[in-house]
Formats: sequence, C-alpha cells, structure tokens
Amino acid sequence: MQLEEELIVEVNNVFIQFNMATERVSHLKEYVIKLLKHQLLFQKFEALKGITFNVKKGEAWGIVGANGSGKSTLLKTISGILKPYKGNVKIKGTVSPLIELGAGFDGEMTARENIFLNGCVLGYTEEFLKEKFDEIVDFAEVREFLDVPLKNFSSGMAARLGFAIATTVKPDILICDEVLAVGDFKFQEKCEKRMNDLLSGGTTLLFVSHSIEQVKRMCKKAIWLDHGEMKMIGEADEVCDLYSKS
Repeated sequence: MQLEEELIVEVNNVFIQFNMATERVSHLKEYVIKLLKHQLLFQKFEALKGITFNVKKGEAWGIVGANGSGKSTLLKTISGILKPYKGNVKIKGTVSPLIELGAGFDGEMTARENIFLNGCVLGYTEEFLKEKFDEIVDFAEVREFLDVPLKNFSSGMAARLGFAIATTVKPDILICDEVLAVGDFKFQEKCEKRMNDLLSGGTTLLFVSHSIEQVKRMCKKAIWLDHGEMKMIGEADEVCDLYSKS
C-alpha cells in the first residue's frame, strides 16, 4: 500500500475534453462571425476518460498506446498545460517537461540566446545558466552552431539542445514525450544514460515512446492507453508485451 508521503504524482479520475468544430471555416473572419452569431457547431471529444494512478518518488513510468490514444494529453495534463474538466492532478516538487519539440524556443534567435530563453522558461536564473552554459553546449554538441538561428537547426539538433537544458539540473519529475525519437542512436544512448543518472539520484520519470524496447529499458512500470482509456497498468515488461501483441 502506497503511503501518501511517498507519492510525487497523483492522477485522480481525470477527464480531458476538447470541443471540435464540425464544419469547415475557410478563414478567421468567417470563424469569428459564425462564433458571434452562435452558428458554429461543436462536437465534444473526450481525450482522457477517468484516468487514475499514483507514482512514487524515483519511479520510472512508461506510457504506451497508438497515435491518438491520449499519451501526450496525459503528460500535458500532469505538466499543468491542460486542466481536467473532471478529476485532478497533484504534483510534489519541480517538473521539467520535454513534451513538444521547440517549445520554449524562438526560431529567429540563435542557439546561444535560446539557451537563456528556454532556461528562464524552466525557472533557471541567468547566473545559473552562465555557470552551466559550457556543460549544456557540450552535451548538445552544438558549439559550432551557437550563433546560428534555431530555425536553421535540424529537429535532432533542436532536440539535443532542449534535452541538455532541461536536464542540466536534477528535477523532481522529468516528463519526456517522444523527443528522443528525432535523435540519432548515439544521442539516444547519451540521453538514456543521463536519465538513468537522474533516476539514480531520485528523479521520477514519466516517459512516452513508440519504441517498446526503450520503454522496457527505461521503465519499471507502464500504462497502456487506448482511445483515452486506461487499458492496462502494471509492470513495464508485461504491459509492453501485451500491447505489442494487440
């Protein structure tokens, strides 16, 4: 039985609902006119349906499921980006979310500038970022491109930079959603090593990946989502094996 003081993430009967327009609108002006005249029809879509689970400090959880199953929605809800219309999420400690590639970056700014911009978004001070600057640059392997606008970076280079910034300190909770999929094999190995180091230091990991083998390597527990519902929860190997056979 889990003791309350051991829990770092509590997801309690969470429902997330979106409104989707049921008709095509060709431009913004038409959308606004129809909206003001109450002529737009919306269809409610439940992205998450009564999700409940608890995570202990230092655990690594994988979340698997097909595209559209609600994996990213769940991570965004835990990160505080989305608010449930029913249920609640309780978090203890600091969160470093790596959810959307390029989030917290400005494509017109250089990599050097984006290190400070993204670091500030994550709550780091300028003094801290100056102290950790070389460490971030060397991990991301972007020293030759520091004064290049980020819009000219490949997706893999941007992912390396985002991961390096987010993990330069030990967060209480690291949330990682498919950002490693764009990196090369050596980069993925380096990221897995850093995540294992963070886990050894007590960080809690919530990890989404389409690579079942990666989930098995990184995580002890797993959740299988299907059309917004929790189909299975348990040991990562067992959940992943059954999901792979589905």
